[in-house]
Amino acid sequence: MPSFDIVSEVDAQEVRNAVDQAQREVSTRFDFKNTNSTIEQNDMVITLHTVSTDRLDALRVVLEERLVKRGVSLKGVEYGDVADATQNTVRQVVTIKVGISSDKAKEINKLIKAQGPKGVNSQTQGDSVRVTGKKRDDLQAVIALLKGADLGIPLQFNNFRD
Repeated sequence: MPSFDIVSEVDAQEVRNAVDQAQREVSTRFDFKNTNSTIEQNDMVITLHTVSTDRLDALRVVLEERLVKRGVSLKGVEYGDVADATQNTVRQVVTIKVGISSDKAKEINKLIKAQGPKGVNSQTQGDSVRVTGKKRDDLQAVIALLKGADLGIPLQFNNFRD
């Protein structure tokens, strides 16, 4: 039976490159001069640190531009609350979500059962969802359905087998 897997992955090297490029741009831009603005990364957690909330917004825009340029979807980016830091500065934690949570997997399964073609089955396997069907066209219809739905996470489709 034809099948494919639905996954939500982010290339960690591309995220690291985007953060490095954004930090380099921030260090050379005139509007960030004397603001001690930094972008730090620890695995898939990025910390933005600067003097004011408007500089924080500009820092966020720089980071988002670099992520998009490197091919990282902004659907998987989750922003934390803006917190006051030492010496009248502000900090914000940005988390990049990887994998499909069990709640999202249930939502995907429910969507496929409700709106997908007949004869298509889906099941959760860890942090991915396996979709099987009798015809290849049915599976392509499911891919189109999921691309059209806004699930709040970036989806990739791999392991397409006949």
